[in-house]
Amino acid sequence: MADPFTIRIFVPDGDPEGVRIIDRMNWTGLGIVFPRSKWPTTKTRAEFRKTGVYILVGPSEDEDLPLVYIGQTDDLKGRIDAHFTGKDFWDWGVVFISTSGGLNRAHVTWLEHALVDRAAKAKRCKLYNANSPGEPALSESEKADTQGFLKEILQILPLVGLRVFEVSQPVATPRVTTQNAAVTAPPTRDADTIIVPAQQEGFEKVFLGENRWRAIRIGGGMIPKIKYIAGYQTQPVSAITHYAPVDHIEPYGDAGKYQLVFSEPAKPIGPIPYGDAPGGAMQGPRYTTLRKLLAAKTLTDLIAKK
Repeated sequence: MADPFTIRIFVPDGDPEGVRIIDRMNWTGLGIVFPRSKWPTTKTRAEFRKTGVYILVGPSEDEDLPLVYIGQTDDLKGRIDAHFTGKDFWDWGVVFISTSGGLNRAHVTWLEHALVDRAAKAKRCKLYNANSPGEPALSESEKADTQGFLKEILQILPLVGLRVFEVSQPVATPRVTTQNAAVTAPPTRDADTIIVPAQQEGFEKVFLGENRWRAIRIGGGMIPKIKYIAGYQTQPVSAITHYAPVDHIEPYGDAGKYQLVFSEPAKPIGPIPYGDAPGGAMQGPRYTTLRKLLAAKTLTDLIAKK
């Protein structure tokens, strides 16, 4: 179990969406979160004249994964000023400094290296960084201290809405298979299957090619119930064509969505056409049971309320 901790958040201008100063008891570090729009006034703070590591965050082409740039510098004001002029993608940023002056260029270079490495392995963002910085040489004691500083950073970041450095952990692990699914599917009224809409290109690349489907909104009460996923291909197919058993469900990105990883490749089904279902019936995920899915002739058989 992780150690409990308390953080303090100071909002200097009274706007909870504006600048926030974050510190912790018995920590020599300090975090400052700021929206891009406030940078022209925020940069006058004395903290930005120090050595530090910073993270800039904005949207990417994949709307469910943020675009992130990680950097370090001896002059936060000057470096972020340059990014304010030269990088349009970012909407907000966060910097970390040492209030005791304990961070030098080697320390923040190591922090940059560690954060880029963690973000690349976690795969919960798109990295704007063109290159992965190498790990600088630190003495054994310096590395231990810097690792401690990194631990503090990683505990703070989720509290300001940034989880891109955390490797996704399954929130459910049904680990079912399609073997004898028609026989073993229990006669239950409780939904155990999610139907997701997908455009043809994404369906073929991800659902069939990668054995997973991502960026799905799922109600918290449904997460432990889902054991199967069915893919509804939008126009011109307009039908459910495949289904797969779910191995596990894990968070995807920072927007409260999930990724379902299959335990085996998807199998053809039906197809189950849209038929006379009401307009907009498959604009988002729908829930059903595996038994109903395997017996359905049209989409209406799955979504009609009985």
